[in-house]
Amino acid sequence: MKSRIIFLTFILFITGCGEDAPSLSRLPTDAVILAFGDSLTEGYGAKQHESYPAILQQLSGRKVINAGITGEESAPGLKRLPGVLAQHRPGLLILCHGGNDMLRKRSMSQMEANIRSMIKLAGDKNIPVILLGVPKPGLFLSSYEVYEKIADNTDVIFIEDLIPEVLGDNSLKSDAVHPNKNGYRVMAEAIYKVLKESGAL
Repeated sequence: MKSRIIFLTFILFITGCGEDAPSLSRLPTDAVILAFGDSLTEGYGAKQHESYPAILQQLSGRKVINAGITGEESAPGLKRLPGVLAQHRPGLLILCHGGNDMLRKRSMSQMEANIRSMIKLAGDKNIPVILLGVPKPGLFLSSYEVYEKIADNTDVIFIEDLIPEVLGDNSLKSDAVHPNKNGYRVMAEAIYKVLKESGAL
């Protein structure tokens, strides 16, 4: 437990959520948080109640919709998002997408355009976005630079190295590209901390 606390403290440091981080309006108690993405959101490698959205719901006291689909690429994700936004009318979108594009060697410029379009879809509905960086496949994990590029010129909160650091710890992952239940808990706790510090909670 002590090692996990130390690790979480490090994770919270590298998120960069501090004085320069964008602030968010406080989410009402009946607000919905939409977690949208692929297997990292769905919780592959753990049980449904152990996914990061499920744990974040417990921590935040807000309803968190798990809209993750294992194996989804960003293009079908972009097509799916408008209907999900219309269905759930979230007060906040947590976006984690693009990993399958990288694994399958799809066009990175198209992936970038798709993620930008997802952010715009939310922005057009005045839904703030938290963007999670996803690592490129490789020996040394770090968030693919395109996510920082997107975050630099869009009005989003960017959590850059949370997923790379989780996947860099063998005790927190179920396979090479997915956390285990402990890893998803670390993700949820770090996101919860960012929500607190940004004023959303």
